[in-house]
Amino acid sequence: MVGLLSKEVVFHGFTIPFLRGLRLRRLMDRTGIEIAHGHLSHGCKALAAAPDGVARIATLHVGYKARQHACLDGVICVNTAQSTRLGTYDGQSTLISNWLPELRSAVSFDLRAQLNLPRETRLVGSVGRLHLSKGYDVLVSAFRQTAPDDAALVIAGEGPHRAALETLAKGDDRIRLLGHCNNVPGFLRNLDLFVSPSREESAGLAILEAMREGLPIVATAAEGPSEYLREHPVTLVAPGSVEQLAAALADALREEAVVRLSRVGYDLAPFSRSAGIANVIDFYFRIARGAAVKAAPDNDQPRLIHASETQK
Repeated sequence: MVGLLSKEVVFHGFTIPFLRGLRLRRLMDRTGIEIAHGHLSHGCKALAAAPDGVARIATLHVGYKARQHACLDGVICVNTAQSTRLGTYDGQSTLISNWLPELRSAVSFDLRAQLNLPRETRLVGSVGRLHLSKGYDVLVSAFRQTAPDDAALVIAGEGPHRAALETLAKGDDRIRLLGHCNNVPGFLRNLDLFVSPSREESAGLAILEAMREGLPIVATAAEGPSEYLREHPVTLVAPGSVEQLAAALADALREEAVVRLSRVGYDLAPFSRSAGIANVIDFYFRIARGAAVKAAPDNDQPRLIHASETQK
């Protein structure tokens, strides 16, 4: 993740929870930070220690939690459902959907050849953290229940649920857990069908990347995907339902449906990176003014820092 940062962004590895807030405060005092943006629990909690006059902002990756966000001056919601659950929060808020990550150089490769699979194998795949909330156990169970013999399931990613998934997939050679993937676009280009089986999903960057590659998509109607996929030609199923996901896979993979497993033209304009960044910057300055931070010189802009969680 650090390697994706702009050259202008300085990374500080605040890895000890007890010291994060103190070190962050000292850094802000020393550098004159005026706007601070927190992500995830530790990053947001650290912002509570920010000096007076610093505009404190957070992005809600899961949802509003008073113990993390109540003290902040502004929050960015990534879907409409989040914005309706702010409760008694008295700061400012805005809705800015996640945008497509910048497409960096991706080396194409033949995944079927690497896995010694026949050329005609239909690849069903997903990419993400192997955590219970991501629902990969549901995907493995649904695939085992309904997928034809000429299909294979490939899952790229690592996480604490890997051992459980290996146990669940044991005995079915069609299912492969590939581990960490540092070439997501190249991985996606090998797939015939992308599946997002999340029990919980506020945004879902992997879905956006699959859309950029024009892949047919089956996804759960979790909070984020149910909102931003509703106008697109995708199949949505209930989160956590093995039966519904199995039926959707069977429909997508049955012989007469093979013609539909071709590239899809999605409207990606709502996920524009430049528009999303512009909206975030506009919110930064709106919050800075509202919080009455120390005025910057007319032709100067506040210095920015992301107080992101780097380790849980």
